[in-house]
Amino acid sequence: MGRKIKQNIFACRLGIPMALLCLFMHLSSHSQTPTPIQITGKVIDSETGEPLEYATLVLQSIRNPERVTGGLTDSIGQFNVETFPGQYNVRIEYISYKTYELKTQDFRASTNLGTIELQIDAQQLEEVEVIGERTTIELRLDKKIYNVGQDLTVRGGSVTDVLDNIPSVTVDVEGNISLRGNESVRILINGKPSALSGINPETLQQLPAETIEKVEVITNPSARYDAEGTGGIINIILKQGKNSGLNGSVNLFAGYPDNYGGALSLNLRREKFNFFINTTYRYRNAPGNALFEQENFNPDGTTASFQNEIRAYQRERNGFNNNFGFELFINPTTSITNSFVYRTSNGDNLVDVDFFNFDANGDPTVQRNRFTKEREDENDIQYSFNFAKKFNDKGHEIAIDYQYSTGSEVENAIINEIVLGENEKIPTEQTINDETQINQLVQMEYVLPFSEDKQSQFELGYRGTFNTFDTDFQFGIVEDGSLISDPNFSNRLIYTEYVNAAYVQLGRKFKHFNILGGLRMEASDIGIELVTTNEINNKTYVDWFPSIFIGYDFTDLDKINISFSRRLRRPRSRFINPFPSRSSNTNLFLGNPDLNPTYT
Repeated sequence: MGRKIKQNIFACRLGIPMALLCLFMHLSSHSQTPTPIQITGKVIDSETGEPLEYATLVLQSIRNPERVTGGLTDSIGQFNVETFPGQYNVRIEYISYKTYELKTQDFRASTNLGTIELQIDAQQLEEVEVIGERTTIELRLDKKIYNVGQDLTVRGGSVTDVLDNIPSVTVDVEGNISLRGNESVRILINGKPSALSGINPETLQQLPAETIEKVEVITNPSARYDAEGTGGIINIILKQGKNSGLNGSVNLFAGYPDNYGGALSLNLRREKFNFFINTTYRYRNAPGNALFEQENFNPDGTTASFQNEIRAYQRERNGFNNNFGFELFINPTTSITNSFVYRTSNGDNLVDVDFFNFDANGDPTVQRNRFTKEREDENDIQYSFNFAKKFNDKGHEIAIDYQYSTGSEVENAIINEIVLGENEKIPTEQTINDETQINQLVQMEYVLPFSEDKQSQFELGYRGTFNTFDTDFQFGIVEDGSLISDPNFSNRLIYTEYVNAAYVQLGRKFKHFNILGGLRMEASDIGIELVTTNEINNKTYVDWFPSIFIGYDFTDLDKINISFSRRLRRPRSRFINPFPSRSSNTNLFLGNPDLNPTYT
């Protein structure tokens, strides 16, 4: 600058006009102020992708280190800081996270630093632990997410208590779950079928509410998910420790009617591995009752008779669950997880039924009492393997899963009946229902974000499920303490279900608009064999399941979605089991092994 001033003064010696011009240039060189520029960007958590509010951006001038400016991120993790052109050292800081630094940045114009991912600082976490939990609802294009947090209304309860608190989900006294009134619901644990959901719907009552992180409710699943379940999918996400070191919790609970137990959760996390274990014991003794009113008609439509059936239930159950696993971090982007589940439960189910029969005029005719005592024992074992690899781009990842599980359930019931007023005792009946299952799952999912703004996403996946259900049912009369089996009602059913599925899905976000489309193919091979009567039936079919979702975001809190998908419901369990429960001999339910799937 000094050299320029000397040149201008030298030019002034050439005359008055040039001197005036020189003076103007000299004053302009001192009075001109640089135009401010904007430094913008976004800060997120590297593991969860969640925005970090109140993260600090620091700009320190290299020429004048004492001159420091900066700002904070807003609720969606974005910052916008005004400064003057120049060279700066950049730092982004957030409590319990590693500081992000950019050295010697030359900012001559407004600059967007893009999305900056901060990583957890394990050393700071060992010194200071700040935990914030909340119960909120997140609206996504194809699902709703309910973050359970520390909801006091379910403390000490079970998973079914959590589900019963979620809008559109109901749980009846027997543990059956329905979504918007439809019981054809697919229950997943951490995105996969699990022994924790078990053969029996009451199994979920053994899992404590404190183990749940969030619940995903998918009323209209996209092509990414199994086509099974016309009512939708409920995906229960369990908590996994992310804090370094050894941490855990102990929960004890009690309630009325008789309901008590405890849960132990431990987690040991180091830089290269994570070991976790969750153990639960629960005792339940749940009463219940039901009333059935029946009117019988003659062929001409006139009333022939009436029957009232009053039932009283008493369900007693001891349950023990143990879920433990080992997660190995090969590098910051690659991990392998092995986990094991062992579950056992037992108990007695008592059903006391009073029958009141009347003639067409309503006059009493016969009164009976039928009492059933059923012993139930159940065991399940499951092994799961998961490989996950994340690539450089956020959201670009591949996951491979394998799962093997085996389970058994034995129900042994003794039924006594008496006709009141006549002291007539009907022969004692016995039913033995021995059910085993072997399930295998192979799954691969690949996700690729693309386009310059990463607002487009491509997904590709395969899923194979190979399940075998073996049910041996015996019914007969008890004489001298021994069961004399009745061949007309006893049989063995072997049901196999092999399904190979593949899907492709493409999504894109255009400012306020979101669109997601996909196509799923499922090839099913169903085998049905009644061993005792030598009846065999095989079914093979290929189905296509398209889906499309369109959404518009008015604001972060106001959205509208419209979607279409095709779903199916394969008959299984009680709907294909031809062996009826005998607790009531006039109000029976039995399945049909030859049922075809239904579609919606």
